[in-house]
Amino acid sequence: MASADSRRMGNGGGVGGDFQPYLDSLRQELQQRDPTLLSVVVALLAVLLSLVFWKFIRSRRSSQRAVLLVGLCDSGKTLLFVRLLTGLYRDTQTSITDSSAAYKVNNNRGTNLTLIDLPGHESLRLQFLERFKASARAIVFVVDSAAFQREVKDVAEFLYQVLLDSIGLKNAPSFLIACNKQDITMAKSAKVIQQQLEKEINTLRVTRSAAPSTLDSSSTAPAQLGKKGKEFEFSQLPLKVEFLECSAKGGRGDAGSADIQDLEKWLAKIA
Repeated sequence: MASADSRRMGNGGGVGGDFQPYLDSLRQELQQRDPTLLSVVVALLAVLLSLVFWKFIRSRRSSQRAVLLVGLCDSGKTLLFVRLLTGLYRDTQTSITDSSAAYKVNNNRGTNLTLIDLPGHESLRLQFLERFKASARAIVFVVDSAAFQREVKDVAEFLYQVLLDSIGLKNAPSFLIACNKQDITMAKSAKVIQQQLEKEINTLRVTRSAAPSTLDSSSTAPAQLGKKGKEFEFSQLPLKVEFLECSAKGGRGDAGSADIQDLEKWLAKIA
C-alpha cells in the first residue's frame, strides 16, 4: 500500500495533482473504519499541504530581494543609487564594477531590498546583467531623458535584451523605466520616451528575428518581443512595464533635494 501511494504521489502536474491520488486512497481506507475520523484527517491534510505550498512560494519570492539599476553610461544610475540610500548629492563617475547596498523600503512592513548599480559600459553591462538577473525582484532601467533623442537606438537595443532576459526568467521581475534628468529643460517626457521606444523596438524586431538567440536553451523567453504581425507595444509583454519621471540631481542645483518620490513609492509597492 505504501509503495503504491508513493508512486501515485509522484504523478500529476501541480500540488493538487501530486497529492490527490494519495488523498483518495486514504479516504477509501478510512471510510471502512470511521467516517468522522476521515473528515478530520482529510481536513488536517488539506491545511498542512496549503501551508507547505504557501511557504514554498513565499520563500522563493523572498529570496529575490535585488533591485537592479541598469542603463547606458551617464544615464544617472549611480546618482539615483546614492540618492535612494542617503538622500544626498554626490559627484559620480563611470564605474566598471557593480555597487550594492541594503535599502530600507518606506512602507509599513519595514522590509529591505538590495540595490545593485550595474555598469553601463557597452562591453560590461550584459555580463553583469547575466550575473545578477536571477536574483532580481525588480529591474529599474534608467534613461537619460535629456540625451534620449540622440541615444534612442542604443537605449532600445539594450532595453530589448534586458526585456528578453527578464521574460526568460522563471519569476519575471517587476520592470520600471525611470526617465531621469527631468530637471533639464530639453528632457523628453515619459510618454514621448515610451512612444519612441516602442517604434524603435518594433524596428529592432525585424533585424533581430533572423539572428541567433543569445539565451540558453532552457530559457522560456520568446524569440522576439511583442505579438507577431502587430506593431510593438509594451502592453503586449507578459510582464508589466511601467514608466515614471524622476530627477536624481534635483531642480535646484547640486544642493537641492532630488525628485525621486515616485521611484521610492514604486520600490515600496514591489517590496
